[in-house]
Amino acid sequence: MQVIAMHGWCGDSRSWQPWRQAAEGRGWRWQSGERGYGDLPPSSPDWSGGSPPRTVVVHSLGLHLLPEAVLADAEQVVLLASFAAFIPAGAAGRRWRTALRGMETALQGPGAETMLRQFLSEAAFPAALDRLPPGPGLEPLSETGRSRLLTDLRQLAATSGLPPGFPAEAAVLIVEGGQDRIVAPEARAHLREQLPGAEVWAQADEGHCLLGAPLVERVLDWMTPTP
Repeated sequence: MQVIAMHGWCGDSRSWQPWRQAAEGRGWRWQSGERGYGDLPPSSPDWSGGSPPRTVVVHSLGLHLLPEAVLADAEQVVLLASFAAFIPAGAAGRRWRTALRGMETALQGPGAETMLRQFLSEAAFPAALDRLPPGPGLEPLSETGRSRLLTDLRQLAATSGLPPGFPAEAAVLIVEGGQDRIVAPEARAHLREQLPGAEVWAQADEGHCLLGAPLVERVLDWMTPTP
């Protein structure tokens, strides 16, 4: 079994550590992509070695950050608090468009670190900020990290549907938080509409980071091939 994971915006690969340990405990091969917002260097995984099925697991924008060739060859896809298009269509998207413009402005000025902490507080909700693992938004921000965050924030704003290479025949699991303050309810509904064959786990009391749900073993069990 091969698994490739990708974190979302303002995250890094350290967030997958419990997942990696559990997967490797099952004898699986785990790779974590890295965008390099913080001290970790960028890393782009690929399918090499290991046995099928090939599974990708992503959080939030991570779906749109995976290399197209990696996504296209996946046989299973796990979408954690993700989306096809981030900004809802029409008037429903006004709040999100305004928020993204403000975040872009903040990233280019002295308020970047304050903005990132506010964003992570919203992402952690209803859990406290200190429940999050170490990550770029909670550590000093370099100019390189700032630039990479800005590039990917603009990519997030431009998402309009499933990314190129999304595997039409893959088994898909969608896990969404009912208290998610980052991904709009309309965007969650749009993702389900784009993937009508997906299995959906709605976590009514969870936020964007899904910090309170015991998901790791449940999701790995879902990935496990049926004899």
